[in-house]
Amino acid sequence: MASTTEPTIVKKEDEEEEDSKPSAEDEDTGAQIAPIVKLQEVPVSTGEENEDILLDLKAKLYRFDKDGNQWKERGVGTVKLLKHKESGKIRLVMRQNKTLKICANHLVLPTMTVQEHHGNDKSCVWHAADFADGELKEETFCIRFPSVENCKSFKDKIEEITESLAKDSGESEEGNTAAELIDKLSVGGKEKEEKREAEEAPSSSEEKKEEKKDENEKQEKSGDEK
Repeated sequence: MASTTEPTIVKKEDEEEEDSKPSAEDEDTGAQIAPIVKLQEVPVSTGEENEDILLDLKAKLYRFDKDGNQWKERGVGTVKLLKHKESGKIRLVMRQNKTLKICANHLVLPTMTVQEHHGNDKSCVWHAADFADGELKEETFCIRFPSVENCKSFKDKIEEITESLAKDSGESEEGNTAAELIDKLSVGGKEKEEKREAEEAPSSSEEKKEEKKDENEKQEKSGDEK
């Protein structure tokens, strides 16, 4: 019996040794395989290259659905306030995380007001003409921040911008009004000058007639004397 069992044990050991040896497919040859298709890096434009970041905060955005009379989530991501380097216009832009899909995209106007949402000091609401979906639509937004400090920073920055825009708009209107007054004064002065010249024109004509009459009388007198 011993002679029959020994070969069996040896065979199993041989099989285990063969299994432990790496196969030709598993062996690392160290050769480097070049990719079939070589991909080139393509610069991606976000449209924010010519803008300075005034504010950058993480938040969750909601949009009020008038038809369903309820708030609907627009996405979780980063809300930014961007100022254009040339025009000076400021807009609010929010993109979703990972996909970078635009949730909100609208200008910050002097009339924009941000209010606390139903006593929640981490959320605030506002109304704007939004262009996130490729067409201009009147929307009511609600944004919620992770902390009270972030929400306060957002509200304070919006108020600072709107006050500055309102001030600039007021100064521009005053400048336009002053220019209009100057134009009116200039036009009025010009009209008066033209009227005065028109009034003086007949008098100068009469003077010429009188001078000619005097010359004729002198000529007649000299003729009589002769």
